[in-house]
Amino acid sequence: METKTHFRKAFDSPYLSSADIVGPTVLTIARVTLEGDRTKKTKDRFNTAWFAERELRPGEPLKPMILNAGNSNTLKKLTGSPFIEDWQNVRVTVYVEPNVRFGKEVTEGLRISPKVATAVTITPATAKAWENAKAAYRRDGCLDAVLARASMSELHQAQLIKECGDGVA
Repeated sequence: METKTHFRKAFDSPYLSSADIVGPTVLTIARVTLEGDRTKKTKDRFNTAWFAERELRPGEPLKPMILNAGNSNTLKKLTGSPFIEDWQNVRVTVYVEPNVRFGKEVTEGLRISPKVATAVTITPATAKAWENAKAAYRRDGCLDAVLARASMSELHQAQLIKECGDGVA
């Protein structure tokens, strides 16, 4: 796959943006906080989602995401609660909406899908995912990155570790 650089990467935002998301991405919200603008461009306070996953892609740290009114409303519906403290451990799909009105302009913006994100379950029968999980285990020495994006039974975790040559299961 060819890697290209979105022009907005040059602006180096401390927040997740449409420049960071290549396709629909399933993430786990670890917590949501109400905090001041980290860009220091305004004195505004934002609902800010922090994710359990540490990297968006290998070597690329995952940044927090500002939750605008629309995305906050979507989380309210997904969780059944209007309180940001109840929006933790929620799996969401973040995607780029190409036609978002921002003032008088139309631009790209991040959206949270109103559909519940389901975790992929990895088993030996899901051959490609199984091999990717093994590669991640060999790279990281643990399954944390895999389990942040997918589910796997304890039996299958032990089997995967054994297959990677680490006989301790």
